[in-house]
Amino acid sequence: MTTVAFLGLGVMGYPMAGFLARAGHSVRVYNRTASRAEQWVGDYPGTVCATPAEAARGAELVFACVGNDHDLREVVTGDSGAFAGMSPGSLFVDHTTASADVARELAEKAREQGTGFLDAPVSGGQAGAENGVLTVMVGGEKGDYERARPFIECYARAVSLLGPVGSGQLCKMVNQVCIAGVVQGLAEGLHFARAAGLDAEQVVEVISKGAAQSWQMENRYKTMLAGEYEHGFAVDWMRKDLAIVLDEAQRNGALLPVTALVDQFYSEVQALGGGRWDTSSLFARLMNVRSFD
Repeated sequence: MTTVAFLGLGVMGYPMAGFLARAGHSVRVYNRTASRAEQWVGDYPGTVCATPAEAARGAELVFACVGNDHDLREVVTGDSGAFAGMSPGSLFVDHTTASADVARELAEKAREQGTGFLDAPVSGGQAGAENGVLTVMVGGEKGDYERARPFIECYARAVSLLGPVGSGQLCKMVNQVCIAGVVQGLAEGLHFARAAGLDAEQVVEVISKGAAQSWQMENRYKTMLAGEYEHGFAVDWMRKDLAIVLDEAQRNGALLPVTALVDQFYSEVQALGGGRWDTSSLFARLMNVRSFD
């Protein structure tokens, strides 16, 4: 049994921490909304802590999965932050989708106090977290990666070291770029099928057997056609991720015209009141396109 801490019990962190507990580890949890942490210890064996520092004190590994750069700094730094409670030789593993800059910044602070740091954003959504089949993209030192990998594999089916600190976040940015383009293409395809008088479900059944097949097509086309979006990865979070992507592209010179356009489309979905809708709601925008003429 290893003592670990998990900071952030949202739709992703809640089941991820649960898999660590089920694997037999002694899990100490912190969540900004304390009632959520109390709910977690009702479902899994573990200990609720009042601050990130308290959760991290005595833990060999500290995991975090929070909202953004600001949230991450809030749970890591300061007198009550995780770094204040971590001992030399312990390891911080960040599953937040954040900027590569904040990963490098916090890794440097960790190095100064003798602790390790990995940026390890995840892909697979809420369903992937609940089923323990996430994909994890890691940046950091190889030794730290090998130390963390058996723990990460409690809730992941694929985990890879991409390079130095920041590489995991950069890889996640690529992931979001590809998803944005695929979802928009699927939305336009379904929209075109309906406009052409075709049975859209039958069309997907045919083309999904060929080169057009994608995870988004297989898992989202039925709910898109039904106009159901109260599930999955929220538009608000996708826009947060795409803002990180576009900011990074400004620095590295990458040309992302489609990504920038899809980000604009997602802003229109937000204007429809769909900030918490699944990212597949790009189809809803096409059904309401006259609202933006």
